[in-house]
Amino acid sequence: MTAFRYPLLVFYVLALFACNRSEQVESRELTFNDSIAPIIFRSCSPCHRPGSAAPFSLLSYEDVKRHARTIQLTVSNRSMPPWPADPEYTHFREEKWLSDREIEAINAWIGTDMPEGDPNHPPSAPAFTEGSAYGKPDLVVSMRAPFPLPGDNKDRFMMMKIPIELPQDTFVRAIEIVPGNRKLAHHINGHLIVYLAGKKRDIQGGKEYVDTEIMDKHSAYQALDLPNDDGSYPLLIPSVTNYLPGVEPVLYPEDIGGYQLKKKTILLLDNIHYGPSPVDTSDLSHFNLFFAPRPSKRPTRDFILGTSGISPIIPPLVIPPDSVTRHTTRYTLPEKISLLSVNPHMHLLGKSFKAYALTPSGDTLRIISIPRWDFRWQYVYTFRKPLVIPAGSTLVAEGEFDNTENNPLNPFHPPQTVSERDGSMRTTDEMFQLIGTFLHYEPGDENRDLSKQ
Repeated sequence: MTAFRYPLLVFYVLALFACNRSEQVESRELTFNDSIAPIIFRSCSPCHRPGSAAPFSLLSYEDVKRHARTIQLTVSNRSMPPWPADPEYTHFREEKWLSDREIEAINAWIGTDMPEGDPNHPPSAPAFTEGSAYGKPDLVVSMRAPFPLPGDNKDRFMMMKIPIELPQDTFVRAIEIVPGNRKLAHHINGHLIVYLAGKKRDIQGGKEYVDTEIMDKHSAYQALDLPNDDGSYPLLIPSVTNYLPGVEPVLYPEDIGGYQLKKKTILLLDNIHYGPSPVDTSDLSHFNLFFAPRPSKRPTRDFILGTSGISPIIPPLVIPPDSVTRHTTRYTLPEKISLLSVNPHMHLLGKSFKAYALTPSGDTLRIISIPRWDFRWQYVYTFRKPLVIPAGSTLVAEGEFDNTENNPLNPFHPPQTVSERDGSMRTTDEMFQLIGTFLHYEPGDENRDLSKQ
């Protein structure tokens, strides 16, 4: 018996030694150049670079080593990289989330003194265009002057005109908003006002901006001198560009979307929401325009469910103090669509968000799930391929709101009743929206690769 057990013991010891040796070899071979840089450059560097929203750069070994402990903490608790959508529910284009294996690799590398790897073969840092997520713009337009933001801790809601004069009519693929003050710019919605030939002599006149808290829309349009010279209203193309914290601009393949700009056009920022500031400051935002040689074949359309949208919220969005409430909004599609992207929207009391479609045949098509809502990161999520939804399907959005002291973002202490207040966009009021961009369905849409631009 002893003779039988001894070889087994020897085998076990040798196997354990071999296993430990294997782990040591694996740890020794885990270097920044070979294993860590691809993760950081893909999921962290797009924001962690000069001129972007993040507070420090992660474009080199030295950068990553300097901030290693912060990286370890934030990737382990999954606060970074920010990707609120549940990757097990739906996949989207350009996802930033890290897999468990990638997080383990980062932690293991930091735990082994962060070896750089072969210094003669460093990885190439990703190349970014300064001030743009798309690349070099064809035209940059800017606010005429810095917009003053007094340090009185008050929200501000403004309407602003940005005149654009071109040598000829031009088709634009995308308009990118680049906030000058990312700390205070909460959201910016941009529309195009298009003047037909001979209808408007001077688009530079009128006020540059007005306060929409004290002026109704009709008066604001008059003050900005937006009507045609004969008093009629020009064509308005709504929601051609938007900015929200964490949102990256959406660029579809060349044959999808885009807008026709006339020689005289105004980019109307309606509305601009600046958050409160304790000190005097300012904002000088600019706008990147990307042209296309010809109009796209397939224009996009948008819908809004919920607040200020085409479907009611049930029960109404009134959240009593010391309560967690659940709300739903539904809309039945009259036609077959190809859904390209979605933007869920809630404010500080938001806790979770889910959207899906119920088809006439009884199937459930997953749209998006955000188990832990984070007001700071409100992405436009673009599908890898269009989500084809049959006519007669019901779009459903479900939202949960936390108006208790347990919510660290609750703006009121003690909690008080919060509602949407007739579509108010104030941060301390609430909203519940599912915003979608779609196409009229065409055969083959379900196989279309939206990542190819």
